[in-house]
Amino acid sequence: MDVVLRAMEDGDLPVFFAQMADPEAVWMAAFTAQDPADRGRFEEHWARVRADPQAVQRTVAAADGRVLGHVAVFGPPQEREVTYWIGREHWGRGAATAALRALLAEVPDRPLHARAAADNAGSVRVLEKCGFAVTGTDRGYANARGEEIDEVLLVLAG
Repeated sequence: MDVVLRAMEDGDLPVFFAQMADPEAVWMAAFTAQDPADRGRFEEHWARVRADPQAVQRTVAAADGRVLGHVAVFGPPQEREVTYWIGREHWGRGAATAALRALLAEVPDRPLHARAAADNAGSVRVLEKCGFAVTGTDRGYANARGEEIDEVLLVLAG
C-alpha cells in the first residue's frame, strides 16, 4: 500500500481518537491509555506529544488523502522509540510497514527501540520487516487487558 507521511493537523485528531478507541485494536495494542474512551485525556496526551520538540510525529495518509493512522519517534537520544497506530480497517494491507519505513528514512537516529505485545504477531512482523531485531522480552502492565503480559523488545541498530 502506498502511504504518504505528512505533518499532523488538528483535523486528524478525531480520526486518531476513533481508531484508538476501537476495542479490537485496543486489545491488540495492549499498552494503551487507561481509558481509551476518555476524550479529555486523549486531548491532553496529543497536546503534549505535539508540543515535544524532540518527537517526530506524522500522520499516515493514503494517496487519496484518507487518514490511515499515525507514526512517531520519541524519547531521549539514547532511548528513542518508534510507535505507530493504523486504523483496524486498514490492517493487513502493508500500511504500517510502509509508514514505518517512510519514517525511518526521514529520521536517521539510531539505535531506535520498539516494544510490542508478544501475542501481537502483526506488529512484531512489521518491525522485523523494517529491520528491527528482537533483543529480548519483558513483562508490563497492559491497560487494555487489565493485567501484566509478555512483550517483545526490539532494536534497529545503526
